[in-house]
Amino acid sequence: MNIGEAAKAAGLPVKTIRYYEEIGLVRPARSENGYRVFAESDLHKLNFLGRSRALGFSIADCRALLALYEDGTRPSAEVREIAERHLAGIEGKITDLQSLRDTLAHLVASCAGDARPDCPILDNLSGD
Repeated sequence: MNIGEAAKAAGLPVKTIRYYEEIGLVRPARSENGYRVFAESDLHKLNFLGRSRALGFSIADCRALLALYEDGTRPSAEVREIAERHLAGIEGKITDLQSLRDTLAHLVASCAGDARPDCPILDNLSGD
């Protein structure tokens, strides 16, 4: 299948597929006229990468996970280590976002939101 068909089947933009090829995550064959020809195995990799990226894995992690997936002798501990590290990063971001939410909620609650010019939100942002 051509790149447009592969993009549609994998639910990825053509530009993303070209990028994945550029960085060596997929290596479709080339026809005599130079067009990319995607096999079912390429489509499977694209689906794998799409799901991995949707879960927020970095390109480096996707590369490592794909290599582990293709290695039939892989220890699942390596896969779990990557996933656990990513999960810890997500949990850290959630904690940071909750703190931001709490701070902003406090600022919004402390602002009268009326016609007066004084505003605790602006005071906080300016460091006053």
